[in-house]
Amino acid sequence: MKTLYLECNMGAAGDMLMAALYELLDDKQAFIDEMNGLGLSNLHVEAEPAVKCGITGTHMKVLVNGEEETSEDVHTHAHHHDDDHDHVHEHHNDHEHHHEHDDDHDHDHDHEHEHHHDHDHDHEHEHHHDHDNDHEHEHHHDHDHDHHHGHHHHHAAMADINAIIDGLALSEKVKADAKAVYNLIADAESKVHGRPVDEIHFHEVGTLDAIADVVGVCLLMDKIGAQDIICSPVHVGSGQVRCMHGILPVPAPATALILNGIPTYGGRIQGELCTPTGAALLKHFVNMFGDRPVMVTSRVGYGMGKKDFEWANCVRVFFGEAETPRQEITKLECNIDDMTGEEMGFAMEQLFKAGARDVYTQNIGMKKSRPAVLLSVICPPEEADKFAGIIMKHTSTIGVRRQDMSRYCLPRTIETTDTKYGPVRIKTVSGMGVHRSKAEYEDLAKLAEENGISLGEVRKAVFEAEGKA
Repeated sequence: MKTLYLECNMGAAGDMLMAALYELLDDKQAFIDEMNGLGLSNLHVEAEPAVKCGITGTHMKVLVNGEEETSEDVHTHAHHHDDDHDHVHEHHNDHEHHHEHDDDHDHDHDHEHEHHHDHDHDHEHEHHHDHDNDHEHEHHHDHDHDHHHGHHHHHAAMADINAIIDGLALSEKVKADAKAVYNLIADAESKVHGRPVDEIHFHEVGTLDAIADVVGVCLLMDKIGAQDIICSPVHVGSGQVRCMHGILPVPAPATALILNGIPTYGGRIQGELCTPTGAALLKHFVNMFGDRPVMVTSRVGYGMGKKDFEWANCVRVFFGEAETPRQEITKLECNIDDMTGEEMGFAMEQLFKAGARDVYTQNIGMKKSRPAVLLSVICPPEEADKFAGIIMKHTSTIGVRRQDMSRYCLPRTIETTDTKYGPVRIKTVSGMGVHRSKAEYEDLAKLAEENGISLGEVRKAVFEAEGKA
């Protein structure tokens, strides 16, 4: 089984993922030529060698109007009806942060919107920023705003982003994947800030390079054609970062929401290692998070960030053949006879939110003829202690049984179909004489609610989009 393993020990950003996957290709120049022939005006993509801690990899350089946009993050705004724009999310990519705190500038930018991502502005006046950060880094997105090239703080709604992607010279599958990734980001931003998705606006500055990162990863995933995509737990960084409107915790709120259900951890590195775009790309493409499986590796790729750390600042990817579809798994169980249905339902919700593979109940009979419930939780072995603690906290049990076992798991691939109502992920499983596909329920339900139609109508639209109607 063709397997791709993503090692995100230093987080994930769109440009780093693109660079790592690029290294797996036979014909690398053909990919660069294809990216530069997409139809994105004033955009040029280059791959350049980069060295981190003695390891040589690739840095993907995205030039807009000849200048490198050194952060791949997606800048967004929530559009208020009184035309007063709030910063929905000021993204902080510590792959590019300077840890020497020598910034004695003062935020007095005279922009129509207070756009303070610490960009390098190509203005004829001097900007002074004052950062009294308690942590050891400057907060630089390093976007070169060149007003001579016409960047005037315009905004692009999701409809505009979709229109840009639809106009690119790409297959329908890659376009659908790219739009689905952007939908994950916009949906997270809307929930964090309490605004409808159609009021989420992406800042024009940085939009082209962000689209290039998203489209580049989607295109590379299509070219590589892995049957199974697995990812390590994601290092998100730690601490806080100061923004114009206050101090945000790491991971930033929208990133944290996108990462729900994904195993993550912090660490000694202060700052944001996993960006919203990186998180959305992982959420969309990865089938499973955990340790690297037993596999015969044929290629390894290194995608480098800009910043130098004590640890090699890179995303590493392995491509090869996995040995078997069998995986190690743990089942936790307990018998409960003194909880209400509401309490049990709440406990199950907390277990799912924490990333349990499955949670289910069965009716059982206990001693003294008491009717009771058997609660079962399926989780990775390395997370069993965490889930046992959650069970203890949210149920009345005083003991949890643990059973380590293995399970057969068919390789899964997820493709996105762009229906007339929006993108829908299609999960396909194959192996051991089986091949079948199924639309993701969450996507069907979301589109049904947004369009005021039935689940069946959305499913019919999926069949039509795939030419099966």
